[in-house]
Amino acid sequence: MELMLAPMAGYTDKVYRGIAVDMGCNSTITEMVSAKALFYNDKKTLELMELNNNEKNAQIQLFGNDPKVFSDIVDKIPKNFKFININMGCPAPKIVKNGSGSALLDSPDLCADIVRAIKSETDTPVSIKIRKGIFNRNQGIEVAKKCEKAGASMIIVHGRTREEYYSGNNDWDFIKNLKESVSIDVIGNGDIKNYEDAKRAVEFSGVDGLAIGRGAIGNPFIFKEINYRERNLYYEEPSLEEKMNMFLNHLRLLIEYKGQRIGIREMRKQFVGYSFGLRNSKNMRNQLNKLDEYEEVEKLIKEYVSKYADSLTLQGFFNIIG
Repeated sequence: MELMLAPMAGYTDKVYRGIAVDMGCNSTITEMVSAKALFYNDKKTLELMELNNNEKNAQIQLFGNDPKVFSDIVDKIPKNFKFININMGCPAPKIVKNGSGSALLDSPDLCADIVRAIKSETDTPVSIKIRKGIFNRNQGIEVAKKCEKAGASMIIVHGRTREEYYSGNNDWDFIKNLKESVSIDVIGNGDIKNYEDAKRAVEFSGVDGLAIGRGAIGNPFIFKEINYRERNLYYEEPSLEEKMNMFLNHLRLLIEYKGQRIGIREMRKQFVGYSFGLRNSKNMRNQLNKLDEYEEVEKLIKEYVSKYADSLTLQGFFNIIG
């Protein structure tokens, strides 16, 4: 089963993608890159295209709505990307109001034109990331069929409409129907929080793999869990010490990449995942949100582990984090 880290703006930078790969993620996708910004060589856009050294099966995700712009920027895309992915599913208002993301779903022919424009300029495979539909309609299957005919090689699909955002249940019936409607690879996305979810989704829908997004926020362990249990290997849930050590390692790498101020601020939202289900986690997050120095964060984590972890395992934790 292919396990992909779904792209999430503000979460899946190259640091976290690298961690996910180390934990068993098979393929990654960059955060959204504006096709128009890439055309103008915007500095921040170029930074979004950077890959971690261990990303060997990465896709670049582009958003926009002008086929001509897409065809013009193909030669600006580094050759180490295995796929060019077009975002046709983002529900964010600032993306939709500009006619990009899930707004494209209401124009299946335009979606196909974008794929065709890219394929006319490169042999690099093209994938699309879509939702069930927009305006509470199910245009996704029509979009998938037309994009396949235009040259797309993979479809990553989330089973909610744009209006549903992330409310309600992910529609795996729709994803199953879409999989049966095309002959190219289909990657299912939505509500995968553990191995049981993954197994149930694949067995029901027949998808070729899964793209895990929100279930991987602050939880890179999910890739190891699914990999191990799929192969009937023994998997042990990460201990408090392991979770907090992973968090601190993630924080150190992010500080190295983005600097202390930005690194600590961005890790606050990741900590929601790392601390999920832990005792007194709300108070812990409130305290963390007030800290601006790595040493302060490390001290807070050590104190938390000392209070709540099994005392017999503490020495190993302290040896790891120094």
